[in-house]
Amino acid sequence: MKMIAGLGNPGNEYAKTKHNAGFLFVDALAGHLGASGWKQKENALVAEARIGAEKVLLVKPQTYMNESGRAIGPLMDWYKLEPEDLIVVHDDMDIPAGVVRIRKKGSAGGHNGIKSVLAHVGDEHFVRVRIGIGRPLPGWTVVHHVLAPFSEDEVPRVKDAIQYLLPAVECIVQEGADMAMNRFNPRKKKAAKEKAEKREETHDEV
Repeated sequence: MKMIAGLGNPGNEYAKTKHNAGFLFVDALAGHLGASGWKQKENALVAEARIGAEKVLLVKPQTYMNESGRAIGPLMDWYKLEPEDLIVVHDDMDIPAGVVRIRKKGSAGGHNGIKSVLAHVGDEHFVRVRIGIGRPLPGWTVVHHVLAPFSEDEVPRVKDAIQYLLPAVECIVQEGADMAMNRFNPRKKKAAKEKAEKREETHDEV
């Protein structure tokens, strides 16, 4: 079994905010997989589904963002899952809105939800799927930024990012994080494209 946990804040007032990108993704994945019947368990809403032959547990912690690990840690213990079985989807200010990144491990990078997961899981070796929300506008605090809704031009970009990540997360579950990173991380695609363009420019100059 794999656990796919989207981070966010419960309640209608937070439903469409940037900090709830993880919830938005898990809801989209649930629809994509035909999962329903959300149940309350260990301070989270959980639903079961399948990706290929793999059983997956979809999770939305109800503890508020900064205490996300308080739901995820006990759920992992209950289902006897290892850190490598965990995929966490969350917002990231260090990435432009609508851009995505997949990582196999690492620090919290200043994200309080990931800090909490790290504290309760006790291991950094879980996959993170990061959805960019961009940096705060001039004069905005971080709190104001993450608890604000996406702007009109950001909404379609984030929707596209979520749709792009549906097969990416399926790839993580079925083929592993390395394959998903190679196939879906835009940075690597962009770097390869730039390298190819540079070769063409050099050839043209010669």
